Amino acid sequence: MTGKRRARFQPVAENASVTQLELFFDLVLVFALTMVTALAADDPTATNLLRAGLVLALMWWVWIAYSWVGNVVRADEGITRMAMFAAMGATFVAALTIPEAFTDLPGGWFGPLVFAIAYLVVRLVHVAIFWSISADDTQLRGQLLRWSLGSITLGTTLLVIAAMTTGTVQILLWIAAITGDMLWTWAAGTDWRLNSASHFAERHGLIIIVALGESIVSIGIGVAGLPISWPIVLGSMLGLAVSGLLWWLYFDVAAIAIEHALAEAAGSRRIKIAQICYTYGHFPMIVGVIALSLGLKKVLYYVGDSSHHTLTEALHGVPLCALFAGPAIFLLALVGTKYYATRSLSSARVVVAVLLFAAIPVATRLPALAALALLCAVLAALTIWETVRFAEPRDAIRHA
Repeated sequence: MTGKRRARFQPVAENASVTQLELFFDLVLVFALTMVTALAADDPTATNLLRAGLVLALMWWVWIAYSWVGNVVRADEGITRMAMFAAMGATFVAALTIPEAFTDLPGGWFGPLVFAIAYLVVRLVHVAIFWSISADDTQLRGQLLRWSLGSITLGTTLLVIAAMTTGTVQILLWIAAITGDMLWTWAAGTDWRLNSASHFAERHGLIIIVALGESIVSIGIGVAGLPISWPIVLGSMLGLAVSGLLWWLYFDVAAIAIEHALAEAAGSRRIKIAQICYTYGHFPMIVGVIALSLGLKKVLYYVGDSSHHTLTEALHGVPLCALFAGPAIFLLALVGTKYYATRSLSSARVVVAVLLFAAIPVATRLPALAALALLCAVLAALTIWETVRFAEPRDAIRHA
């Protein structure tokens, strides 16, 4: 690499860690996740939940694009730094426009089109920086061409068209844009570059923490402005415990095992693990945590608001389903990613996920606080059982 190229880009080493600029970039996603949760909570219907999920998918796809860039070259060096800041600006505009992503609000610019254009800018910056990175790598340049010709034209074009429509047609165009983009990315090949397994795993672990942080923020938002009371304290501690248990179930062993498999893999197998276990596999985990955030926000509002009967009124509808289905989806996604990487099936987690889905009809008959306690108890039982049952292999993988 020439001195000029070295000044423009600094390759990521195998043992690299996440840079501070990447963490700074994640702050924009923190805000976007908060806006997605608010969008779902403002009108907790199935249709609006679908809209929130579609917005979340686009925000995830933005984040994923730059997680791959930051694994090839350092995000805080050379022109990559400028690209990251430009992407942050466009992503922040998109996040600000989330309340208007589907329906324009009176006054100002036309919200749906602003959202689509901001997303297009983020994608174009990503392609431009990857094009520069791949100047001396013909294989990577070919991969980029195959991917961008379909991904940029398909995903962003449909999103711009969707901005000019409403109702069912609009939602179908959004679904086509997102699924088409994801499928094209999968079909475009595995000639990407992954320089550091540790950086890639850490990057995705941190985004799980960001999502779990949103669940904790939702607890606080649910009781904001309400006088402190024992139901609020108990509900907050139970919600915090649920988030903590999901953290445990991800980071204690599963994340380490998947990272080890990624580090030991080579060639196309390494890229496939990165794509399936992280790019695609971590998205339903984020969906699960955001669904949990919606449920926690509503539970805490119930137990703190004097207009609800704290000890008797049950949570119903979408918020209740989100409260239990969110952790279940998280567990299933984690089981699937771990199985693909290690060929080890965590059957107990599958059983618990099924139990959580089955518990939804039961929870409709319980007070909201009791339903949250039930969720916490099930996850705690799974965590304790795994910790005791697999003590030796757990110790081996954690301290290898």
